[in-house]
Amino acid sequence: MTATASEVNRTDPAAGSPHPGRRTRGVTGSAGLYAAVGLAALLFLIPFYVLVRNALSTDLEITGEEWTFFPTDIRWGNVTEPFDDPTVDFGRALWNSLVVGVLHTVGTLLVCSLAGYGLARIPYRHADKVFYGVLFTLMVPTAVTFVPGFVLVSSLGWIDSYRGLIVPGLFSGFTCFLFRQYFLGFPKELEEAARVDGLGHWGAYWRVVVPNSLNFFAAMATITFINGWNSFLWPLVVGQDPSAWTVQVALSSYMTNQTVNYHLIFMATAISILPLLLVFLFLQRWLVQGIAQTGIKG
Repeated sequence: MTATASEVNRTDPAAGSPHPGRRTRGVTGSAGLYAAVGLAALLFLIPFYVLVRNALSTDLEITGEEWTFFPTDIRWGNVTEPFDDPTVDFGRALWNSLVVGVLHTVGTLLVCSLAGYGLARIPYRHADKVFYGVLFTLMVPTAVTFVPGFVLVSSLGWIDSYRGLIVPGLFSGFTCFLFRQYFLGFPKELEEAARVDGLGHWGAYWRVVVPNSLNFFAAMATITFINGWNSFLWPLVVGQDPSAWTVQVALSSYMTNQTVNYHLIFMATAISILPLLLVFLFLQRWLVQGIAQTGIKG
């Protein structure tokens, strides 16, 4: 029996697609998606463009009535001006932020990962109550804890010190919650094999769980470092001496009741975000993957 022309068109790929309209709609949809993503990326980059443009301009050009896409007179000397300012030790502020950010990140990952692992893997009667208590801390506004936290830090003599800037913020209820969700989905077979070899909970955590969870730890490290670097209110309260200022507090000092040095603020801001960009570019591929691995299951 010979096949009809319609049957050949349906079965033979060389005869052409039986649904050319779908292919056209698919191409159009992809083009629209790329256009939307490109527009979103452009809108995202506009603040960075304005930041760099104003950082290399003069105050008159920044506040002028006519806007130019590029400075008419690019001031490369503005790059060193934040470090030459005698009123603010900007280099010291950058170093303080780096120390606080790194130690805060390491401490938070250690404390919250241990707490999350204990809530996910160590069975005891009040585990659920402790977990609900951790979730309750997420509902307490941060500003509410400032006064008692400052009183405690002051009584310990930690004002204007790294201990006062770092220790009170080591525990994060949100980070602990994410670690617990991740460890709930971690393969139990690996831990059971570790216990057969004689390892306890600490040995299984340190020798099995952590080496097989580096992607998630990198994602949490990125989020924690960015939050620590951008912290402003607590360093402003604890770091009262200029030698203990972080970079965010130093930036706020450029705006006074008498004067506002616009190009200096923009240049110092551009310099201060460079470490964040480097950290994000280096660890960005683990960020979304690590959050997705939490599973968000209970």
